[in-house]
Amino acid sequence: QVQLVESGGGLVQPGDSLRLSCAASRGTFGEYAMAWFRQAPGKEREFVGAVLYVGGLTSYEDSVEGRFIISRDNLKNTFDLQMNSLEVTDTAVYYCAAHRNGYALTKQAIQYDYWGQGTQVTVSS
Repeated sequence: QVQLVESGGGLVQPGDSLRLSCAASRGTFGEYAMAWFRQAPGKEREFVGAVLYVGGLTSYEDSVEGRFIISRDNLKNTFDLQMNSLEVTDTAVYYCAAHRNGYALTKQAIQYDYWGQGTQVTVSS
């Protein structure tokens, strides 16, 4: 079992960049596929992007494609989300998640096995 901890959230202005990180406080990412989700007030949890265990294959939600970049370092046991050109609509709590099947590139939150506690990102002028 792995415990995930997100960091890097904060308050930024539209157009700014922010980098979120996800670390394993217990265990390792192992051979899990990793994903970022977000949840805005009053809305359902939304898929942001995911990356396979190996090979670097990624998938992004349409509204962040070209602005957000997911990366992982299996040796360092880290998983990051680089967010560029942030918009007010990106405001949400961001969660990292792990899927036991390292080759599962799914957008369905219910299929992920482990979750972090979330980190708040607020984009406001």
